[in-house]
Amino acid sequence: MQTHHSIHDFYSTKRTIITIGTFDGVHLGHQKILSQLVEEAKALQYESLVLTFFPHPRMVLGKENSIKLINTIEEKKLLLEALGIDNLIVHEFDTNFADLTAFDFVEKILVGKLNVGKIIIGYDHKFGKGRTADINDLIEFGKQFGFEVEQISAEEIGDIAISSTKIRKALLEGNIKLVNQFLGYTFEFTGKVIEGKKIGRTIQFPTANISIEENYKLVPKNGVYIIESEIDNILYHGMMNIGTNPTLGENQQTIEIHFFDFDQNIYKKMLAIKVLEKIREEQKFDSLEALRLQLKKDQTFSKSYFDNL
Repeated sequence: MQTHHSIHDFYSTKRTIITIGTFDGVHLGHQKILSQLVEEAKALQYESLVLTFFPHPRMVLGKENSIKLINTIEEKKLLLEALGIDNLIVHEFDTNFADLTAFDFVEKILVGKLNVGKIIIGYDHKFGKGRTADINDLIEFGKQFGFEVEQISAEEIGDIAISSTKIRKALLEGNIKLVNQFLGYTFEFTGKVIEGKKIGRTIQFPTANISIEENYKLVPKNGVYIIESEIDNILYHGMMNIGTNPTLGENQQTIEIHFFDFDQNIYKKMLAIKVLEKIREEQKFDSLEALRLQLKKDQTFSKSYFDNL
C-alpha cells in the first residue's frame, strides 16, 4: 500500500475507485465498504484509494476539539493495508479544506486530482462546506463528471448500526466486549515501558508502566482488564490496571501491566497491548495487603479466562 500525506502528492494514470471518511476504528461497518472497494478495484482494473483526514474534522471545526480516537494514524495504516488497499491518502484537514464547496471538492479534488472512476460511500456520508451535500448530490455530480456512485448500507449487529461514536462510547464505559465485537478485531494500543514506582513488586505483582505517546489515543475506562502482548515474538498473558491508584492516594492516570510467568527487563520497549476483557472497576483498598489479595483473585480469574479459550 502506498501512503500519501496530501491529495497533491497523489498521481495515477489509472482511474481510481475511492472511498472517503475518517474511518476511526476501521470497524465492521468500514470493513464492509473497504472489502467492496478492493473487490471492485480488481474487477474494474482501477486503483483502490482511501481518502482520510488528520486531524479529525471535529477537532478542527471546534465542535469536539478534545476528541480522542480509537486508532492512531499508524494503527489505521496497518489495518487498511491488511485489507488490501492500494493507496491511502492522509490529508491534513484544516479550515481551508473545510471551506471547499461540494462542487469544488468534486471538480478540483475527486476529478481533477484523484482521477475518480467510481466512489463507494456509506449511506450517511455528508461532504462539502458545512457538510451540506449528501449521497444524492454525489450521484448528481457523478452524472455530470462521469463517475459512478455506490451506496453501502449500515452494518448492524443485533439491530444496532455500528459507528465509531458508539465504539468510543463503549470504550469510555469500559465495555471492551462490545468494542471488540463492533471492531471485528481486538482493541489495542501501543506504548513505551517507562519507570514506575515499583510498588507492585513489593506485593509480588511487578508491573510494567506504559506511556502512550499519541495523546489523542482513546483508552478504556479506568478499571482492571485481561490483556495479552507479544514480546520478542512470544505471546504473554497478563492483566492491566488503568487508573489513579486510589489505594496509594494518587490522582494521575497510569497504565500498569502485570504479565504472568514473566521475568524480563522490558524497560523502554515498545509494546502493543491487546485488551480482551474487563475484570472489574478500579477500587480503593484499605491496605496494600488487601490490594494484593484482590490481585490474586484477578489473576486466578484471568488465567481461567485463557484456559477456557
